[in-house]
Amino acid sequence: MKLELLEIGAETEQLGVCERSLLLGVHSQDNRIADFLKFACEILGADKGFWVFESEPYGWHFSEDACHAFTTHSQKGFSDFFLDQQYIDISHPNYQTTSVFLRTLGIEHQRFIAIDLKNEGETVGYAVFFDDKSEPYVHRKLNAIIGFVQSLLSILSLQKENALLKEIYEQESALNFSKTKFFQVIAHDLRAPFHGLLGFSEVLAREREELDDGHIEEIANYLFDTAQSTYNLLESLLNWAMAEGGRFVCHPINFDLAQTGQIVVNVLGGFAVKKNIKLINDIQENTKVYADINMITSVIQNLVSNALKFTPIDGSGKVILRTEQDDEQVYVYIHDTGLGMSQLQISTLFEPKITFSVHGTSGEKGAGLGLVLCKRFVDLNLGSISVISKEGEGTIFKVGLPKEKSLHKSS
Repeated sequence: MKLELLEIGAETEQLGVCERSLLLGVHSQDNRIADFLKFACEILGADKGFWVFESEPYGWHFSEDACHAFTTHSQKGFSDFFLDQQYIDISHPNYQTTSVFLRTLGIEHQRFIAIDLKNEGETVGYAVFFDDKSEPYVHRKLNAIIGFVQSLLSILSLQKENALLKEIYEQESALNFSKTKFFQVIAHDLRAPFHGLLGFSEVLAREREELDDGHIEEIANYLFDTAQSTYNLLESLLNWAMAEGGRFVCHPINFDLAQTGQIVVNVLGGFAVKKNIKLINDIQENTKVYADINMITSVIQNLVSNALKFTPIDGSGKVILRTEQDDEQVYVYIHDTGLGMSQLQISTLFEPKITFSVHGTSGEKGAGLGLVLCKRFVDLNLGSISVISKEGEGTIFKVGLPKEKSLHKSS
């Protein structure tokens, strides 16, 4: 049997699971395993050597200034030969047994020396040096080799700790970014209803003497309804945020889109009235979908809020919600008669950006991340979102969502 050597990378499909070896740079220019094997061979006067981590599918063979991989599936239990000694040489009781075992692996030799690779008292692998020479290895040189091994394994421990810390840091950074985006969408959802609340509160505060009891009651009812709807929305979003720890996790259920449409109209109705825009909800009762109700409510509210922002305030403007459906999906359309968009704007609509340069018809500022999150939420619900628009002719957003799932299966 001959040991089959493999090119590192080209012939090592399982290289990705060789965590320790990769940390020591086996697939890079800074291959510390190859450097060690070369150094040890020079110190010992050996022609060849190999290094194996017990838990990895490949070992690393060095000879003639070249490092190759080889499979280690037939080398399980090699560490048992050491009998708790740090190395196996000609004086070791298992020297002959180990020599026979090495030959079964294709390691032809006249002499060898094997070193137990221990990290913090635990065996993690072994290194073997061998050739066809007959004189024994010089023992006094082994201390230098073992010292190098311990330094290398210490570096490995630091590398693993650094890799773990880096992974934790990246996870925390991603989580913080996700939380930041999440709170941005909460702020985005709450901004629009506050326009109505502030506007009518200002009327009540500054024009009290000019209002009769009927108008005061109408404004008070509006303020109460809008505040209640906004509070319910905020409570829902915050409960969701606390439950998910800032992560976007989809919890789909069967629900009626008419319910979502009514929530959005209640929240944004005051904003529409203030801008003198007709907000029309044509979503029919019993239009059911299978999706996360919080995510989809946020999506539709974002789209309606944007539509209101960019619709004329001269009394001619309309924003209409309606639905269609086929065998598999329900489609929600948010149609406005507003400013419309250019093809360039459409092409970059769902790309992340912190600011949005186009202001609304009353000077409103866009959050810049609302549509990005809309697309993210729709994607998480296995839906689709698209837009048709032309400058000066309004915009239609189309959101596709899975239809409700049957709760009963026929037998």
